[in-house]
Amino acid sequence: MTCFPDFPFPDDFPNFMHNSKLQEYITAFAQEKDLLKYIQFKTFVSSVDKRPDFSITGQWDVTTEKDGKKESAVFDAVMICSGHHVYPNLPKESFPGLKLFKGKCFHSRDYKEPGVFKGKRVLVIGLGNSGCDIATELSHTAEQVIISSRSGSWVISRLWDDGYPWDMMLVTRFETFLKNNLPTAFCDWWYLKQMNARFKHENYGLMPLNGILRKEPVFNDVLPACIVCGRVSIKPNVKEFTETSAIFEDGTVFEAIDYVIFATGYDYAYPFLDDSIIKSRDNEVTLFKGIFAPQLEKPTMAVIGLIQSLGAAIPIADLQARWAVQVIKGTCALPSVRDMMNDIDEKMGKKLKWFGKSETIQTDYVSYVDEIASFIGAKPNIPWLFLTDPKLAVEVFFGPCSPYQFRLVGPGKWPGARNAILTQWDRTLKPMRTRAVGSPQKPHLFFRWLKLLAIPILFIALFLVLI
Repeated sequence: MTCFPDFPFPDDFPNFMHNSKLQEYITAFAQEKDLLKYIQFKTFVSSVDKRPDFSITGQWDVTTEKDGKKESAVFDAVMICSGHHVYPNLPKESFPGLKLFKGKCFHSRDYKEPGVFKGKRVLVIGLGNSGCDIATELSHTAEQVIISSRSGSWVISRLWDDGYPWDMMLVTRFETFLKNNLPTAFCDWWYLKQMNARFKHENYGLMPLNGILRKEPVFNDVLPACIVCGRVSIKPNVKEFTETSAIFEDGTVFEAIDYVIFATGYDYAYPFLDDSIIKSRDNEVTLFKGIFAPQLEKPTMAVIGLIQSLGAAIPIADLQARWAVQVIKGTCALPSVRDMMNDIDEKMGKKLKWFGKSETIQTDYVSYVDEIASFIGAKPNIPWLFLTDPKLAVEVFFGPCSPYQFRLVGPGKWPGARNAILTQWDRTLKPMRTRAVGSPQKPHLFFRWLKLLAIPILFIALFLVLI
């Protein structure tokens, strides 16, 4: 369905979205704006229910709706792939006085282009990727742009050491190995050092309240420069709104605001599904590895994409789908309900330690994809690789944890995976070398880590000698 920037989303939009009146509501709005010709309705899923004989067949009754007509069909399995960026989160009740505000306010989802904000005064609420992208773009056209942040955030560049892509340098098995095995104090120190490598966040008003938590950072190469030039300012949380201004928690005031943009993220929900299916405890989504509901008599439902990590989303969804298909087919068995619930509890404890919230859908990329791949036999055996193919092993262990690694063995094995891994840096550098100067400079990942660890190793050796 085409999305309109001025579309008046109802307050109960998550529940309203799958209501039969939604198409009538959108159609009326489109007729008023003379946009009906651009409307193309898709099929809505109204409900997904267990069949009476579900404990035997594992089948589902799925009711869909299109053009006001409902249809039902029976399916052997269901995969829910709506992800977690579904419903815009607009926490208006958290901001006293917002109802009195006479300017315009909307969610970042409805932001389309900067031209309409020329000469305007804009407040962006939220220091995430969307909020920072919008603020930096508006800094070229708006009169003044302020970002309000409740807790701060790490802001890092898309480029890492020597200008290589950050994820190819940081999302590696060796980095994960160090994080999981070195003392927590050292890991926290190293993490803070990495996050502050480009600039000191304290000087820019960006420092997170709890900097050692591994929350998703903001990737923005422009924001620090915008702050230095005065084109964007950072403020604390909004205490309250008046008719024309915002009063921040530090007592400062932003006057004559024209627009308030809520870059406050998204919520996810499954209004077509009975809550008891995936919320089996304390009204929390309780899923084994974020995919399977442990309490289901038959594992014929899988949730794909309800995960967030410091890594690419598509490879995760790919592995989730590969595992889900094997489970649904019956060629791969799930652990017992007790074991799955114990695993969920254990993961919640780790999430509380690393991310500050036990119910978060955030997880560590390498650890998670390895877990999923191990269920289908697609996880590479690193020790065996070092014995049989050292060249490949070095690239797999020290290099980027790219999706090719999960096509080396197991179902879906690809003969070209080895060559793809060994040549991935060639493909990364080729698009940038439009003016060839010298030979391509690939990173020497093993020696990079050896150099980084040399100083702490020397200190430890000196300490041992002295005692």
